Amino acid sequence: MRKLFLLKTLSLLTILSLIIITGNLAIAKDKITFWTTEVEKDRLSIQQNIARGFTEKTGIAVRIIPVEENFLAAKVIAAYAARSLPDVLYHPIDFTIGWEQAGILDAQSSTEVVTSLGKETFSPGPLDFVRVKNGYAAVPLDAWGQLLLFRKDLFREKSLPIPDTWNHILKAAKALNNPPKMWGFEVATDPGQTYTQQVFEHLALSNGVRLAGRTGDLKQEINLNTPQMVETLRFYKALSRFTPPGNISWLHTRIDYLSGRAAMIIWSPFILDELSGLRKDQPVLPDIIKKEPGFLARNTGFVTVIHGPNGWAQYGQINCLGITQDAADAPAKQWVEFLLSEGYLRWLGMAAEGKLPVRKGTKVAPECFINGWIDLDFGVTTRAKLSRFYGMSVAKSMTASVDGFNRWGLGGIGGVKGALVSKIYGTKIIPQILKRFLDGELNAEEAARLMNERVRALD
Repeated sequence: MRKLFLLKTLSLLTILSLIIITGNLAIAKDKITFWTTEVEKDRLSIQQNIARGFTEKTGIAVRIIPVEENFLAAKVIAAYAARSLPDVLYHPIDFTIGWEQAGILDAQSSTEVVTSLGKETFSPGPLDFVRVKNGYAAVPLDAWGQLLLFRKDLFREKSLPIPDTWNHILKAAKALNNPPKMWGFEVATDPGQTYTQQVFEHLALSNGVRLAGRTGDLKQEINLNTPQMVETLRFYKALSRFTPPGNISWLHTRIDYLSGRAAMIIWSPFILDELSGLRKDQPVLPDIIKKEPGFLARNTGFVTVIHGPNGWAQYGQINCLGITQDAADAPAKQWVEFLLSEGYLRWLGMAAEGKLPVRKGTKVAPECFINGWIDLDFGVTTRAKLSRFYGMSVAKSMTASVDGFNRWGLGGIGGVKGALVSKIYGTKIIPQILKRFLDGELNAEEAARLMNERVRALD
């Protein structure tokens, strides 16, 4: 009898143990790692809040790791070599195709996410940028289109035309240049900055300079040594004469425009909150001098498409979510889907001025994210709607421009030269040669020939 009691007790303990173990497994949280280039303190806080909502819904914990964009490529390559990639990578389109071809990104997982959310719910342009033969190398998340900012009040005083063509830009830069009080046009000249590549590429695209043809043929030969490239280099050097000396970075141009010392700059729409005086850590000097809050914002014009002698273009940046080959596949896909659905407007809202929705809506509500974005506030210490400062027409034109973005080597299956684009941005070879040209070490023909040789060597 005692033996039977003991057996029954042991059996009961075994059953209880199994229940406890099973219960613990049920509440155990999977963990994924997410690398993000949105490293600012306020943006990290928003991402943490989104992740908490995701964890509450799914039981999957998200470890968010900030990575400075200028160091992202090197860190990814090092992590790939060490087999320690994160589960999901937030990254610019510059690297997407190259990383997929290198075995860093898992196209199958990304394609399954796009299919699940609905291909038709995305803007077709961004999807085309990430398209590969077996689907999509990554999932587009947000975008911005590069802008030429100009001082409308100064243009009116001099009766200058809108600077939407090379001739109009040069004419205005010369007329308004009065250093050191006012620089006519500040272009990027820092050879170590991605920003320099972006500005130069925008102007090169506007003159018809391409890495390769548009047909999607990966065998097409690189040819940057063209009359159009030589012409672009000379135009860039002409603009640099109205730019402060030294290595001019994104920070220089932003500070000088907000301080009223630059008549024109090329910048991303991320400048719009500072320009509107919504950041107390970024004073807008013309507003203070005029004693009119919002003066500079009201007197800033925007050019999206620049027309050169041989073409036209708006440089556009697409930021993507890449699921890596090392990822815990199922939870990684859940996280990406969450960011593009329940968490999407919160993600866009961390910097609405520079985060255009590339997913327009859902299958049920096809325009919900476009309409939701227009209603978002932007700014940090102070918040306001974009339309309050710049008008509803500007807000709508920004979202409508996404499908018309131009980029070197991207678009079509495999991005035409998408892997090469990753190498160009990773090595910064174009800005380095451009700087040598601007410093007088090379003439325009030599610079175009050297760019062509160095880029071909990367291909």
